[in-house]
Amino acid sequence: MEYQRTSHAVYEVKYHLVWVPKYRKVVLSEPVARRCKAIFREIAERYGFAVVEQEVMPDHVHVFVSAPPRWSPAELVRVLKSVSAQQLFKEFPPLRERMWGGELWSSGYFVRATGDAVTSAVIQRYIRYQRRHDEGPRQLRFRF
Repeated sequence: MEYQRTSHAVYEVKYHLVWVPKYRKVVLSEPVARRCKAIFREIAERYGFAVVEQEVMPDHVHVFVSAPPRWSPAELVRVLKSVSAQQLFKEFPPLRERMWGGELWSSGYFVRATGDAVTSAVIQRYIRYQRRHDEGPRQLRFRF
């Protein structure tokens, strides 16, 4: 398990994000999908998070990102969707024609937070048994 660091945090936060084009239209053909993947990596580098894994299917997108705790899942999705839509519309004008209304992505998304080997059961067990392992004073107590 490899932890990341910022000036005030040590973290290991990863999100599995999934979203679809508006009206679940099948518009992410191979050249668009290939460029979309590159755009996601460029966005991540520019904004300070990392794409761990990704796949762009004709009618939906999976992106697995590792991000500092200052990034909420909603902010990650917002940045990935908005910047990628602008760039894809600019580079593929026929895409804009197919997606009337000027929107590429649907407003909804799926998110699941994960860690490497730490599951919710492991965390619950850790918290449940914390007091047993932490019994006893950590500081000397003065008696008056």
